[in-house]
Amino acid sequence: MSIKLIPKFPVVRPSLHTELKNRVKVYFETNDIKQTGNRQLYFKAILFFSLFVLIYLHLLIFQPVWYLALIECAVMGGLVAAIGFNVMHDGSHGSFSEKKWQNKIASYSMSMLGASHIMWNVKHNMIHHSFTNVDGVDDDIEIGVMMRFAPTQPHLKFHRFQHIYFGFLYSLMYVFWVFYSDYQKYFSGKIGNVPLKKFSSKEHIMFWAVKVFHLVAYVIIPILIFGFLPWLIGFLTLGFIAGFILSIVFQLAHTVEDTEFPVADIDTNRLPDEFAKHQIKTTANFAMDNKIISWLVGGLNFQIEHHLFPKISHIHYPEISKIVKEVCEEYDIEYIEYPTMGRAILAHIRFLKEMGRGDRLPEDMVTA
Repeated sequence: MSIKLIPKFPVVRPSLHTELKNRVKVYFETNDIKQTGNRQLYFKAILFFSLFVLIYLHLLIFQPVWYLALIECAVMGGLVAAIGFNVMHDGSHGSFSEKKWQNKIASYSMSMLGASHIMWNVKHNMIHHSFTNVDGVDDDIEIGVMMRFAPTQPHLKFHRFQHIYFGFLYSLMYVFWVFYSDYQKYFSGKIGNVPLKKFSSKEHIMFWAVKVFHLVAYVIIPILIFGFLPWLIGFLTLGFIAGFILSIVFQLAHTVEDTEFPVADIDTNRLPDEFAKHQIKTTANFAMDNKIISWLVGGLNFQIEHHLFPKISHIHYPEISKIVKEVCEEYDIEYIEYPTMGRAILAHIRFLKEMGRGDRLPEDMVTA
């Protein structure tokens, strides 16, 4: 797909997005609060980073017995996801703090975990947040031949088992991201079908600096201390835990049985709905009343609010969700939510089964 063929949103007056923004603006002004993070968020950032560094140093310096080391590697995997959800994510959207330098530090926290912030910014902030669930543009639903995540994607016979093997593939996500996906985007010069802008010299240096740091800190040093096999077991434990948590939380937001996968009109290249309505139809919330889950996943169980207001910190989503639900009722738009994380996972599995059967397959698409 050429960059010129990226679909456009229809212009609607009055705009649903404008109405939502106006009401949310009133909420912040009335309560005299900032849209960015607060001490609660800063505490989480310090806590997660401190735990991660302490466990990493404990493993290297004290070299605990193998079963304790394995537990610590698993905890580190959970912390990788927690840092990504709570710190990097808000920072990359500029909602972690009012201060730009603090947002920058927060957004680059992913660098210490081996992932390229430059690639993430384009893939997530620019593409995914604009064209959610649009096949051929949104790279988040372009998993490859092993998974079918949209009705317009080719259906292969083994997809009927994807609701069984999806957990294993999700577990590979972090390792795949760090050791393959970033490089594939870098050398191909595009993310999915969307071309990347030309990198500056600084960006080239930053990309490779992150990769070299990760290789030294997470591969070379541990191998020198523990040996190859113990390192491999420990790293894969960390990677599989991080990968599964990161994958499942993001997939529950968009690839569930009730979300839509809009297709642009062939003649006008315009999507069916204006931006805000598109985001609401393609996104789902889960476990909104579960404060523990909300705290751990950085409010990403409030994905509808996040897609409508990415520059507002996740700590405000529970209150903002009340406004969004109210507007959805007025505009007669379904507000997709699942009461528990378990219900959301079941909805995701049912969606995988549906896609695996070849349901909603366009008539002109050849089935392998």
